[in-house]
Amino acid sequence: MVEKNNFQETRKFLEETRVKFVRFLWCDNANIIRGKAVHIDMLSHYFEHGVGISVGQQGVPVMYDAVVPETDLGPVGEIRLVPDWSSLKPLPYAPGHARAMGNMVLNGSAWALCPRNFLKRMIAAAKSQGLEVRAAFENEFYLVRQTPDGIIPADSTVFASTQAMDLNHEVINAIADALIAQGIPVEQYYPESGPGQHEISMRYTDALQAGDWQIAFRETVKAIAYRHNLTASFLPKIFSDAAGSGCHIHFSLWRDEKNLLGDPQGICGLSPIALQFIAGILHHLPALMALTTPSTNSYRRIRPHSWSGAFRCWGLDNREASVRVPSDPSLNCPSHLELKTVDASANPYLALGAVIAAGLDGVQRRLTPGNPVNQDPGYLSLEERHSHGIDSLPDNLGQAIAHLQQNDILLTALNPQLAQAFLAVRQAEWQAMKDWELKTEVNTLLEKY
Repeated sequence: MVEKNNFQETRKFLEETRVKFVRFLWCDNANIIRGKAVHIDMLSHYFEHGVGISVGQQGVPVMYDAVVPETDLGPVGEIRLVPDWSSLKPLPYAPGHARAMGNMVLNGSAWALCPRNFLKRMIAAAKSQGLEVRAAFENEFYLVRQTPDGIIPADSTVFASTQAMDLNHEVINAIADALIAQGIPVEQYYPESGPGQHEISMRYTDALQAGDWQIAFRETVKAIAYRHNLTASFLPKIFSDAAGSGCHIHFSLWRDEKNLLGDPQGICGLSPIALQFIAGILHHLPALMALTTPSTNSYRRIRPHSWSGAFRCWGLDNREASVRVPSDPSLNCPSHLELKTVDASANPYLALGAVIAAGLDGVQRRLTPGNPVNQDPGYLSLEERHSHGIDSLPDNLGQAIAHLQQNDILLTALNPQLAQAFLAVRQAEWQAMKDWELKTEVNTLLEKY
């Protein structure tokens, strides 16, 4: 790989890999991945200061390419999208093109509305407390065919079906090869519960790279699927009678190369700091959901008995809890945590950054998460859930937005400008789509996510 910010080495690398265009990417407040491409012959003019984009790009909702007025953004003003050259990767699914993740810069400094910089700031906040966050996004997605009669799953099999593996092995192998070619380690694969639904998991890494890898993962899966005459979609709920797709965040806390989560003598084998971090996430989860499950479609997935984290609770190996503590038979204690109330309609930089902010608040205030839940909370009566401190979570985007509007910790972490623009985009999407039928949502969003 090339040295960071060394033009001559970068140019040589691109020539050797026969790259003609370098795409500078950003992910906006609606979680649409966008980019501008620079031809290699003109790269010297854009290498250091990137390309210009309108400030209004951070005010565009998912439904249309126009700025939401309430974001306080518009046609006047420009920022620079400056590539992080350490993220440069040739694209195996688009020969002749490469990708670099962009940072939004205004007057030589990080722009207040840059989602990637938000995650950087939360990483720095963790570091100020002596903590390093490592994470991975665990994606579920559907492979479908779009026909004149509607959307048809690529197969009609069940969970972990080897038949589904056989039917889809060419496209799955191609996805895995393309990810590995970009330096993204593939850990596991299996067909998921829905017909045509699959899951490929990536290895954990540092938090910023985890966000970058999530962008690359979505891009790669969709591009490879198209090359196999399929459409890949990460939309949380495509079929009313089939499983939804989540994008769980797995994470751990480290200091001096030591994992801080485990304590064989602790509750569920967890250390005090792990319990405090869980408590922070649970405390802020109703507001956090505006960032981790930010589409109207998200809430069609979050239902009891669907393993989607529909209740505010935590538990060891409990897939109905919003925070699951996975056991680790190779150790005497858990090695990581999983937030299940997340899907891939979330901007990964905003979602992971907000999770870190919530967890750090739990650590700073020494919050306690309550008792772990060792049963499906959906089968408890309302009185039993109250007695166990188990709450239902927002059941629509409007409720989550209202919680975020009242959450000073998360709003402060975002900063006033980013918070205003993000909330305005979310509110515009909620008002536009809150009464839509599922079919209309899917027709609009299937290929956006």
